[in-house]
Amino acid sequence: MTTPDQQPTVPETPDPQFKDRVYRSPSGIAGGVLLLAIAGWLGIDALVTGEGRAPWVALAALLFLVPLVLAFTVRPAVYANEQRLRIRNPFRVIALPWGTVESFRSGYSNEVLDKAGAKYQVWAVPVSLRGRKRAARREARGEARGAAAGRGGQQHHAAAVATGPVRSAGDQIMEELRELLEARGKDPRAQGEVSVRWAYEIVAPAAAGAVLLAILLAIG
Repeated sequence: MTTPDQQPTVPETPDPQFKDRVYRSPSGIAGGVLLLAIAGWLGIDALVTGEGRAPWVALAALLFLVPLVLAFTVRPAVYANEQRLRIRNPFRVIALPWGTVESFRSGYSNEVLDKAGAKYQVWAVPVSLRGRKRAARREARGEARGAAAGRGGQQHHAAAVATGPVRSAGDQIMEELRELLEARGKDPRAQGEVSVRWAYEIVAPAAAGAVLLAILLAIG
């Protein structure tokens, strides 16, 4: 039984958190799946029907190539939430609290720079020069149609200015990450240290396959 001076305590609810935003390259995944299918078909055929040393060479080649194909096509991803940015590259996983991120840079590749001066490439968001040119052409066509439409064109132009320029998919993702950095960079919960972990689950089998393949080829 409670008295007026002893009210039941209500547990504090934590601030709502949103799930990780995940960014990946659909074209990279599709290409990786296709390469894995071809490698699996050729490798299994050599294992089953090959003679002499051929099955062992096929096994070593699969052990060497499959992790590399996975690493450069299917594996790359970027995870962003309220506290940190996590970049999964072919051979490393980099976790950067937002407070440690200095800026993002887009040139011939997309990169993130931390406040210590280190630079990390964002493999999951490749730069597409063709995509940028295509976006520029779409924007130019939209402005041309708006200018040709007279008064309606002025309204179209005003709407285009309000929504911003047309961007390629990769540039849109980088803009979203910049907005997250601006919103979360000074949050006390988004501070910490950068951590970098090597992907031994990729490196170890690929290295073992390379050594085995080299030995088999050397002994002829």
